[in-house]
Amino acid sequence: MGVRGELFTTSVTLDNRTYFFNVKENRTGDVFLQVVESKSKEGTGFDRHAVVIFEEDMQKFLKGLDDSLSFIEKQRKQRKTRESFKKNIKAREESTSLKISSHKTTGRKLHVVKKEETSEEY
Repeated sequence: MGVRGELFTTSVTLDNRTYFFNVKENRTGDVFLQVVESKSKEGTGFDRHAVVIFEEDMQKFLKGLDDSLSFIEKQRKQRKTRESFKKNIKAREESTSLKISSHKTTGRKLHVVKKEETSEEY
């Protein structure tokens, strides 16, 4: 057993944050995962925050994490689809001239005229 009950540790360093994944064992033999975020402050040290997940709760924790990752991936795909749709709409708008007129009783009406039709020569 290592320092302060550490059995295994690994880290991931990103811009100004480092995440430590520490597998530890306490004095009574309980194994747990400690996730620590260490974020550098502007020249004054580090902010550290830790989350502890005990061995018997790992499966529920991992299911919650997996569900969250699946949600994020689904949102990313939907966002990509929306961006593609908006890009296609913009391309259509560029090839189409739009005229909008308002009517007192019915509100706005949208008239779409293709550019080719508006470029008639007289």
